[in-house]
Order: sequence, then C-alpha cells, then structure tokens
Amino acid sequence: MAAAVVVAVWVAGNWASVWPVLLLGLAVAVVGGAGWGLWQAHRRAVGEDQQWRAQEEAKARELSMTEVDALSWQDFERYVADLCRRDGCSGVVVSGKSGDLGADVVGYLADGRKLVIQCKKYAPQRSVSSHDMQKFVGTARPEHGADVALFVTTCRAFTRDAQGLALRQNIVAVHRDLLGAWVKGAPLETLIPLNGRGNGTTRHASA
Repeated sequence: MAAAVVVAVWVAGNWASVWPVLLLGLAVAVVGGAGWGLWQAHRRAVGEDQQWRAQEEAKARELSMTEVDALSWQDFERYVADLCRRDGCSGVVVSGKSGDLGADVVGYLADGRKLVIQCKKYAPQRSVSSHDMQKFVGTARPEHGADVALFVTTCRAFTRDAQGLALRQNIVAVHRDLLGAWVKGAPLETLIPLNGRGNGTTRHASA
C-alpha cells in the first residue's frame, strides 16, 4: 500500500509527463484488442467459408453422379472408358464380358503407360470388399501387365482391408467422391496420386 501511495503521489506530481504515456498505452491496448478481435473474426469467416465450399463441392459431386447411378453396369464401363478418352488416353477398349479377369477397361495414358481398370457398379451405401480387391490385385499386373491399375466404384468406400491392400499393391482406389470429381472434369492424372484418399467415408469393416 505504501508503494502504491508513493506511485500515486509521483504520478500526480508528474501528471503532465505521465498522461501522454498512459494515453498512448491505452490507445495501443484498444487497437491491439480490436486487431485481435478482427483476426479472430477473420479466422472464423475463413473456416466457415472453407466448410461451405467443401459442402457445396460435395453436393456438386453427388449431383454429377445422378446420371451415373442410372447407368447399367455395362454402360458404366463404357462411361468410364469415355472419361479415359476425354483425358487423353489412347487405345481404350471395353471388355464388356464375363471372364475378363478384372480388365473391364484397358488403354494407355498419354505418357504411354498401360492402364487397366476394374469397374464396380455398386449402390452408394455398399463398400468394396477385400475379396473384390484381392481378385483385381491377382490379375491387374500378372495377367494384364498394368503400369497403372484403377479400381473404380460408384459406392462410397472401400473396407479397411481393401483399402490397405490397394495401398500396399499400388492399386488406385477410386471411390464415389473421387469418381464424382472425375465426372465433373478433374483429369485422371490428378486422381491417380490420391489413391482413394479423398473425402469418402471409410468403413472400418474387416473384409
């Protein structure tokens, strides 16, 4: 208390020198507080905008899949082949028959690499099983000599085991969200490095 009294007496005696400093400190505090508040508001606005954009992109992808969902499995294979041609693939052939050993669509990327695609026209709520993936792994490269192997499906996810197998065996797992982006115009070359790690909901099934 004694120290406080001494300080108060000194301030009173030197008020002419002290008040500009106090005023400057108050101004800095006000400006700093306002700046902090604006920065926080900006962060919230950016976060909300990013969330909104992600939701809109998801809606747009899903809307683009409406016509795909209406296709038969044969037409779906032909549609995937057309997407490949759109993105510069050459020599694209659709098997369209049983006994194709997982090579529903075969072609060559613009850089000459051989592309082999397995197409599965599944309901959105389904998931690709490890059994499906195992069969494709067993034929994509040993039987067809694929440089790039894609497993393309209309369902939302691959099971945990199927996804793990795809990653280990370098199979590009294209689930519904990535397919929707491809349908909307994303080039195939930009999807290949993602290997199924898009925004799809991964189901933690074991098979």
